Amino acid sequence: MSPTTPPPIQPPQDPPGNPWSLSGGEIISRLAVDADAGLSAAESARRLPIHGPNLLREKKVRSAWNVLAAQFKSLIVGLLAIAGGAALAFGEIVEGLAIGAVIIINTAIGFFTEMRAVRSMEALRRMGTVRTRVRRGGVIQEVEAESLVPGDIVILEGGDVITADLRILRASKLQADESALTGESVPVSKTDQPCPETAPLAERSNMLYKGTALTRGSGEAVVAATGMNTELGAITSLVDAAEDDSTPLEKRLNRLGHKLIWATLAIAVFVVGAGILAGKAVFLMIETGIALAVAAIPEGLPIVATIALARGMVRMARRNALINRLSSVETLGATNVIFTDKTGTLTENLMTVVTITQETGEIEVRTGGAFFRDGRPVDPGGDGPLREILEASVLCNNASIQGAEPVGDPLETALLAAAGGAGISREDLSGRMPEEREEAFDADIKMMATFNRDGDGYRVSVKGAPEPVLEACAAVMTAGGERTLDNGARRRWLETNERMATGGLRVIALAAKRTGRLEEEPYRGLVFLGLMGLQDPPRREVREAIAECRAAGVRVIMATGDQPVTAASIARDVGLVEEDDDRMIHGRDLRPVADLTDGERREILRTSIFARVSPRQKLDLIDIHQQQGSVVAMTGDGVNDAPALKKADIGVAMGKRGTQVAREAADMVLKDDAFSSIVAAIQQGRVIFSNIRKFVIYLLSCNVSEILAVSLASVANAPLPILPLQILFLNLVTDVFPALALGVGEGNAAVMRRPARPPGEPIMTRGHWLGVGGYSLIITASVLGSLALALRWLQLDPPRAVTVSFLTLAFAQLWHVFNMRQRGSGLLRNDITANRAVWGALALCTGLLLLAVYLPGLSGILKLSAPGGHGWALVAVMSLAPLTAGQIYASWPRRKS
Repeated sequence: MSPTTPPPIQPPQDPPGNPWSLSGGEIISRLAVDADAGLSAAESARRLPIHGPNLLREKKVRSAWNVLAAQFKSLIVGLLAIAGGAALAFGEIVEGLAIGAVIIINTAIGFFTEMRAVRSMEALRRMGTVRTRVRRGGVIQEVEAESLVPGDIVILEGGDVITADLRILRASKLQADESALTGESVPVSKTDQPCPETAPLAERSNMLYKGTALTRGSGEAVVAATGMNTELGAITSLVDAAEDDSTPLEKRLNRLGHKLIWATLAIAVFVVGAGILAGKAVFLMIETGIALAVAAIPEGLPIVATIALARGMVRMARRNALINRLSSVETLGATNVIFTDKTGTLTENLMTVVTITQETGEIEVRTGGAFFRDGRPVDPGGDGPLREILEASVLCNNASIQGAEPVGDPLETALLAAAGGAGISREDLSGRMPEEREEAFDADIKMMATFNRDGDGYRVSVKGAPEPVLEACAAVMTAGGERTLDNGARRRWLETNERMATGGLRVIALAAKRTGRLEEEPYRGLVFLGLMGLQDPPRREVREAIAECRAAGVRVIMATGDQPVTAASIARDVGLVEEDDDRMIHGRDLRPVADLTDGERREILRTSIFARVSPRQKLDLIDIHQQQGSVVAMTGDGVNDAPALKKADIGVAMGKRGTQVAREAADMVLKDDAFSSIVAAIQQGRVIFSNIRKFVIYLLSCNVSEILAVSLASVANAPLPILPLQILFLNLVTDVFPALALGVGEGNAAVMRRPARPPGEPIMTRGHWLGVGGYSLIITASVLGSLALALRWLQLDPPRAVTVSFLTLAFAQLWHVFNMRQRGSGLLRNDITANRAVWGALALCTGLLLLAVYLPGLSGILKLSAPGGHGWALVAVMSLAPLTAGQIYASWPRRKS
């Protein structure tokens, strides 16, 4: 066998129980994997069924039987059972069987509606799958974390969430936050060296555990355990803890429902008593009271709310906004301040190096990798300073280009592309000068450094923000060699930096030095190589999205780590501020919240651009606005942004360039990193809340009208306008389908032309309760009026007259759905008429009502008879009266506040 041929891989043994005590070679051998190539696709597919998906035991999915059984535990079913028992006790066999049928139908509707909600939420939970970078078949690729198997080689980088238990094979400044597992609040350093077999979990420095996160550094590791075999899987208290998935909105709806239950029962008792005292049959009044209670109790509110929330979240996902927490949907609708980063959110994040400025002059970098100075081509191979800065930009870099695909931070891939135009590749340089040490990028000092072996010593390459890099430099590279960098030269370079940034360029500085010691301080005694200007054009749709926010009363504030002049240039380009608005606050001028004067707070609240701010300062800015009562959304992408994302009312992480830590901390993840997706999500949040409010108002006004009609007839000793089984039938028809249709409406853009609602505003304000009362009185008047006219004017017999009042109530409630349109919206073109589900519900309900009247058997049970031509004409006129009144009110212009 050739000495260069790798030894054959032995069949895998069971995953080792103590991988921390084995050397890297031993663990690789035990798991039967080639660390340089990783597992093949076929081998990973073979191992997956053996070890199972890399998932913790999830909270048990609700089965269909479980959902069905829950239907029989509801108060409505209990009341119906009492009514059925009373019917049988009074010898009303047909009535008892009919109520039994109502129980079955009510249970079926509740079952299918709740199953839809349950399945919608399960589908949403599956949408935000975590992905992990692995090496398989010699190629680095992203795979779903649940497909990881023991033996997979995982590529690590600061910001990653650890998705399995890993044994580290190579570590460069690796640090992990293990607080979720060990309670240790300070990030712990990691190494690739074996640990004692008896080492406790918190001291296994060569292991990374599922559920923890990398805070800095890079490296490689092999999967040692997955799923329930991980340390996190062993902690059953974490795994089996049942979470309350109810949102604040659903809880408020539940509280509203319970209050209505007691109010309804009191009214039902009053109606029963009044009817019996008026001489009506005891059984009829008991049955009527129970039917009223069943009709008035809106137990379907939480289920319809869940469906509305889930459908809205699906629509958000189609607009590239994934919601991590259901409760965030409600908060989105009340958001009135957005803190946004600049790069990749307001800009395209398609960076390109366009200029390089050195002591030797300014070099234009053109598309295709051509370099020009003063209009003449420059050969990087013959230009020492130019080649030096390009090599530093490649060495101090964690990105890569695989084929034609860039992998990594867009700024770093842009640097690789520029160097590639000069024939400088990362593979060649790393082969000649392997990396021995990395100082990961530090958000506080805004620099990173790498040490690459170069002959007998090391080449240190540094890149970062111009100010700190210049401060760390003692010399500058010129055509004739190094020259001392004095304070005057530093000022000139800072002026150059400002000029470049004023033109809208993202500017970074590069520096280098040689040293004989790997332990050398990287940010001291550097040689300044020059500045690189990168162009990142604003997104075309951002200006329109910001204008939409302004119309919606949502304020947009830029908080960026970039330079003030670059931030101001982009802010003006996208319409964030007016051309003459020069207010801006630099991070160095921001004091801690506790030290701010009232004047400084007011100035912060007035300012829309914050530049060179740190993650800590972003937290303070959020806090200041929240103290003013604002509901704040905050965008972020890095590990250091996680605290601010948690602090904000809505944390928004970047899906493309964001770290997994940021995505885990956020309430919402943008798949396209676009600011316009945030605006679309806020619009959808408003639509969802508006839909829920509409179907609550609709349901309550329909239910109250039924109670009023029966109550007033009982008190007046008049014939009941609607009989018990008719009430139950109507409850199954009008309370379910139109309300559900209102809950899933897509809304319209008009919601973004109104201010955000106050965060503490209840679902039903005083105005909404007055609206419910007004609508209920109009519907009640129509029903009682139709009954009186049918008896006295049309001279119909009582069964046909009751049919007229029943149909009047039924169709008045169906047409009432159009009264739920937004006030001031178009009469024929509005969010209700544009909702196809509404038309489908109306068609279905109309068909069911016609069957109730004309289908033999059903009409007999419900005591309905054909009303005749005159009766139908009366139904049409009287049922349209509430719609007419409601449309007049809805067309009335809204008062300007």
